[in-house]
Amino acid sequence: PGSTPEVARLFTDPTREELNMIFTFEHMNIDRILGSVNRKWALKPFDLRDLKRVMSEWQNKLYNKGWNALYFENHDQPRVISRWGNDTTYREECAKAYATVLHGMQGTPYVYQGEELGMTNVPFTSIDQFRDLDSINAYRELVEEQHVFTAEEMMRYLCRKSRDNARTPFQWDDSAYAGFSTVEPWIMVNPNYKEINAKAALADPDSVFHYYQELIRLRHTLPIIVYGKFQGLLEDSETIYAYKRILDGQVLTVACNFTDQEQDCVLCEDPAAEELISNYKGQKAGKLQPYEARVI
Repeated sequence: PGSTPEVARLFTDPTREELNMIFTFEHMNIDRILGSVNRKWALKPFDLRDLKRVMSEWQNKLYNKGWNALYFENHDQPRVISRWGNDTTYREECAKAYATVLHGMQGTPYVYQGEELGMTNVPFTSIDQFRDLDSINAYRELVEEQHVFTAEEMMRYLCRKSRDNARTPFQWDDSAYAGFSTVEPWIMVNPNYKEINAKAALADPDSVFHYYQELIRLRHTLPIIVYGKFQGLLEDSETIYAYKRILDGQVLTVACNFTDQEQDCVLCEDPAAEELISNYKGQKAGKLQPYEARVI
């Protein structure tokens, strides 16, 4: 924790024979006010440019000097589509877009349980529903003791950032308790389990799950995704996440629209290029549709 790309290069440089990779936490802090006494509960609006800046720096500075561990979710982080994206109208498109951006980079992608289903944050309504002591203690300190936040404000922050968002039972099917157990589990099941579950995902060829499988298949097929040099594109754009991977005269372009509005984008309009994967069945020339992701 706290390692910079420069330090990571020392840890992961193959010639030093120390570590194969390290997990960076820097991109997990882009939506908090660093240095605040309110710790991770001092939130600021998500800015796509901040995410791109951090991810690009790690891609570039570890190239040929180390190896990235790629992730957006884990047991200590909320669901990425609820945190930074759209978990309602464009839930599946958004989940596929975040997966596309991550799986096109150099490094080892980690898929946290439920991420491959597009699982979302939980609509907690009471502090009594939380089990994470970090969340419970923060509520007691910042609401009841120090009166920094109102109960309503703190619940809003907890619903966005609490670790419990990623710790609810895995949603296997639409049966009682999402098929996780036959008795009430230690923490509530996300009430959307009847729509979002593994059984439904496996039955739907266009599901987030099957899209993840295709992304992983591409990584195992194309050396450019493993070895290609990274080059950021449209780095000042607040709406589009785009980059190139370059290897032996080949160029792989990844472009994703991270808004719920159509955006102008001509990066993928090379008539000689091959469309490798997209989360939309039909593309619009010179446009990226809401949360559309394309790899050519």
